[in-house]
Amino acid sequence: MEDRKYNVLALTESVEEAIRSLKSNGIQAVLVNTAQEAKEKVLETIPEGSEVFTMTSVTLEACGLTEEINESGKFRSVRDQLSKETDENVKRKLGAAPDWAVGSVQAVSQDGKVLVVSNTGSQLPAYAYGGGRVIWVVGTQKIVKDFDEGLERIYDYVLPLESERAKKAYGVPGSNVSKLLVINKEINPERLMIVFVSEVLGY
Repeated sequence: MEDRKYNVLALTESVEEAIRSLKSNGIQAVLVNTAQEAKEKVLETIPEGSEVFTMTSVTLEACGLTEEINESGKFRSVRDQLSKETDENVKRKLGAAPDWAVGSVQAVSQDGKVLVVSNTGSQLPAYAYGGGRVIWVVGTQKIVKDFDEGLERIYDYVLPLESERAKKAYGVPGSNVSKLLVINKEINPERLMIVFVSEVLGY
């Protein structure tokens, strides 16, 4: 789509429609105004002492959630466990089925579809099924009209930015849309939650 701006906050009516659609698809959704409010919402939702896996996320970093969950001592950090574990089979199982998973997504459609892409796929098992509870923090610039526009956003906007991040962070040539998870519906209405934020967070 020509001249499509993927880092502009969605209009109020688009956000409201997305929230209604998500809820009808079994996915909780709320809207807050700021990154700080998003952080507070997540932390009040997760009981202290819970096992929590924070996925690699520019959005979580911007909110301060990665640091708070993994370093405050208030939660049992899966990421901390993974850093100490040497057995790859154990690490794979730890990451696949945490009690709580916190991260972000690349696009949410107004008709209530959630699109998540990954190069390795490491976060997808927890999102799709393994995580007991999942919270995504999502700037409303990620709301798109439909699935097709979600794919456009991923390939035209997200992938180049993530490739640059991966080059700097890991010294690799770039990133790929190796795996794509599309959540159309969740049968357990308490398992998935999106905290939309009226700020441009992540990409």
